[in-house]
Amino acid sequence: MSALLATGDRSRDQELPIHPLTSDQHRAHLAGRPDASFLQYPSWAGVKEQWKAESVGWTDDRGELAGSALILYRQFPGTRKYFAYMPEGPVADWADPGLDRWLRPLLAHVRAAGAFAVRIGPSPAYRSWDAPRLKAGTGPGRSIGDVLARAVDPLGVAVADRLRARGWRRCGGDGDDADAQPRHVFRVPLAGRTTEDLWSGLNQEWRRNVRRAGKAGVRVVTGGAAELPEFHRLLRITEERDGFRLGRSLAYYQRQYAVLNAESPGRMRLCLAVHRGEILAAHTMITTGGRVWYQTGASADHRREVRPSNALQWQMIQDAYALGAEVYDMRGVSSTLDPDDRPFGLLRWKLGTGGQVVETLGEWETSVGGAANNALYRAFQTYLAHR
Repeated sequence: MSALLATGDRSRDQELPIHPLTSDQHRAHLAGRPDASFLQYPSWAGVKEQWKAESVGWTDDRGELAGSALILYRQFPGTRKYFAYMPEGPVADWADPGLDRWLRPLLAHVRAAGAFAVRIGPSPAYRSWDAPRLKAGTGPGRSIGDVLARAVDPLGVAVADRLRARGWRRCGGDGDDADAQPRHVFRVPLAGRTTEDLWSGLNQEWRRNVRRAGKAGVRVVTGGAAELPEFHRLLRITEERDGFRLGRSLAYYQRQYAVLNAESPGRMRLCLAVHRGEILAAHTMITTGGRVWYQTGASADHRREVRPSNALQWQMIQDAYALGAEVYDMRGVSSTLDPDDRPFGLLRWKLGTGGQVVETLGEWETSVGGAANNALYRAFQTYLAHR
């Protein structure tokens, strides 16, 4: 908090030079930031087809790397201009009251690279709610925003105010729809807890289902690239059953598995729940620094009574704990608390782990200046709205 209140420091006005990073330099910086998202690692560039990418960093007055970013560039159809995107980044000191000293060089850099607009994903949280509070707040037409938050992060509030004052706009306003990455995520805190604490944190239904899976003979094993086609088949079944569509091909997951594990063996795992020799559930897990993510889950329509997904998630939570992770991030949830809304089912399931819903700051955009870029940015908004 002292950084937020600091005044009279001339160094806050001195812009930090921005420059390209090698992949090794970029990874070395992220190694010192255990909370950095896997979407900011150099390997993520290899996952995103049809995007150009570069790694950049800022150097402070001591010549040390003070921040880094993986910038993705997508060409706007029919032009030589690009949309610049930093998913869940940049990885920088968001508590720095001299925000402009690294933000201005970033905007100048992407403008020189041909970008007409840029989107970022600041890392500070905004609000959080615990499971009991949200369970008590469910009802027709209700949403997470209708429930008093357990905590509001003052840094998140400050960063949002600073970005607005500089002309940045929050994608989708107060809604979720325009964010490429989930605005509301579900996280299970692991730091300072024991496995007994984690088990008791599960609600009665979850504990009963995990026991039922064990008695039925469900085994949790680690798969590999050979099982990705089965994972993808189950994912299509899950999408049809639960009414959502990720639209990702098998090749996408094969590419993701290959490039993430080439960067760091074991970074992406395929976790399988097997019953009577058949894979009934398959979930992907990604590990970086002090965080573990449950990224995508899939399950079969039959034999659901043996509760393979509960067994799988409980083992993944334990694995994350054994790896020393401070947080097990179950990724996105919808903001609805209406039991009749289809997306509420996933939130209800995750609430059973006893974790927390965290509203991030979401994603923020701005044009990078000039009348032509402003016009192109407006056209880009129209293009996205009709995709």
